[in-house]
Amino acid sequence: MLKAEKYSASLIKLYYIFLIKFGLSKKKLMRVLLQLIVAFAIISQTTISCQSETKKKNELSIGIQTYSFRTMEDQSPLAILEYIKQTGIKQVELMGNHAEPFAGAPESPINDPSKMAVLIKQYRKEPLTEDEKVIAAEVAAMRETYNAEVAAWLKNVDFKKFEELKSLYAQAGISIYAFKPSVFRKNNSDDDIRYGMSAAKALGASHITLEHPEDDQHTARLAKIAEEEGMLIGYHGHEQQTPTLWDTAMSQSDANRMNLDFGHYIAAENENPLEIIKSKHHKIVSMHLKDRQKKSNGGGNLVWGEGDTPIAEVIKLIKENGYDFPVTIELEYDIPEGSDAVQEVKRCLAYVENIQ
Repeated sequence: MLKAEKYSASLIKLYYIFLIKFGLSKKKLMRVLLQLIVAFAIISQTTISCQSETKKKNELSIGIQTYSFRTMEDQSPLAILEYIKQTGIKQVELMGNHAEPFAGAPESPINDPSKMAVLIKQYRKEPLTEDEKVIAAEVAAMRETYNAEVAAWLKNVDFKKFEELKSLYAQAGISIYAFKPSVFRKNNSDDDIRYGMSAAKALGASHITLEHPEDDQHTARLAKIAEEEGMLIGYHGHEQQTPTLWDTAMSQSDANRMNLDFGHYIAAENENPLEIIKSKHHKIVSMHLKDRQKKSNGGGNLVWGEGDTPIAEVIKLIKENGYDFPVTIELEYDIPEGSDAVQEVKRCLAYVENIQ
């Protein structure tokens, strides 16, 4: 790209050429020079654009979903930041419970790893042991009280605390690209939804993420608020993901986008799985990555490289085409004895970095 001083020198030369050789009046000369300045500007922008595209190609934007650290003892926002720093990852999709307590929100009753494990089993509709059933009942009762406390807190949120947390991340060289608080359900008020999007903006996120509600009326409602708030929405899916899952929502508004979970997409046994990325990459705001088996093979979450997810193929596709959405590591498999979530996230990162 030409430097500013080269532009200046070129314009001075042209000034004298047109003035002396062609005998143009100063008025006509100024008109010609203005046209040349515009032309130089266009050329400059084109050059910058080409350089940017070249830079993007063969690079990969890797992030981490902080849900990956759910088994770590300390679930406080600052502890989560320390875990991320230890992995060396520089971009984050932040869970609500890993940011909101920093802004004064009441502590979640499910921050304890044992309670979280029971809730995950319930979500997956897995059978509970008798001891786990007792824990589940305790958590249900605790959540009623907790939800009332959160409702009171939401009325007087200090968004400067989210900005402060963003600054702490920035000081560590880490950016927050997505935020996932639990305020986007059908039973949440519009004010709850606006809070979640405002908090996301305060954290510096480009989009919020939530589970796809599979309710057209609700996705339209969320999109309307997102448009007003200047926020994008990434709808996440599990094994209900198909190539057309997001189509209705995305037809409603440009604010409605995809938070594709490629591991779950594989477990659902969709044919030609890379095709959804090729055809809809421009609608993907971020993509979760894990190694899952197809349902016909057991559907398990495995150590990366041992499942059915074509991780190498998808990484190569993204890099070779310069797709610019973040690829989000989401640690789902059981932590091996003697290890912890931080070490396993680093293991996943190393697996990706070793793909040629």
